Amino acid sequence: MRYDFKNLAINIQNFIKKTFFLKNHYYICSTNSLIQMMKYKILPLGLLLVAGLVFAFLNSYSQTFRNTSDRGVVINGVKWATCNVANPGAFTSKPEDTGMLYQWNREIAWSDTADISNWDASIPGGNTWEYENDPSPAGWRVPNFAEIQTLLDTTRVANEWITVNGVDGRKFTDKFTGNSLFLPTTGYRNNNHGVLNSAATHGYYWCSTQLNSLNAYGLRFSDSYASSNDDFRGEGKALRCVAE
Repeated sequence: MRYDFKNLAINIQNFIKKTFFLKNHYYICSTNSLIQMMKYKILPLGLLLVAGLVFAFLNSYSQTFRNTSDRGVVINGVKWATCNVANPGAFTSKPEDTGMLYQWNREIAWSDTADISNWDASIPGGNTWEYENDPSPAGWRVPNFAEIQTLLDTTRVANEWITVNGVDGRKFTDKFTGNSLFLPTTGYRNNNHGVLNSAATHGYYWCSTQLNSLNAYGLRFSDSYASSNDDFRGEGKALRCVAE
């Protein structure tokens, strides 16, 4: 039997990538390394069986320790996730958790609390948040500007400043259905140096819509207001997904 070493190696690598999302995207091993190990029988001949067992273990690990699904809630006709994006492909475990911060149209996750290094101060490109750069879990995506606006439609959605388990943020409630959504304060990382600002006082969330080659739209709020805004694409902000 002839094995398609290349495709099998790519599938293993991609599964590991999607399961663990190692810091700064350094993966466990390269595709070429896997191919060489297979060809020269460094891996056992029962590779397919072993790979199956590994996949089963990793899938179990992923489902147990990573929140990859969300029931969602419909507010003013749009289905929103109830939690922010954590590492790419996963949600936080609680609605009041900030999750990770992302530069516009980039998949790399940055901590919402810790000091960081190797910040990318370049300007992200693209005309929209591209699918291959979207860190949203499967079945979800970064909202567009029109969907952000549905949350701010005060004829249909009420919003108020509240505290949930010690975390401040804004609650958005559909006036017709009573469904509600909590967005925690997040702060943002400065586009030049990645310094964290306003973490306990403001919420900053990206949408997928650009303003121009330097700026993109998003949602911003504090204890006194909630509005759409535009900021430098290179800033690190939180993500709250909508259903595809």
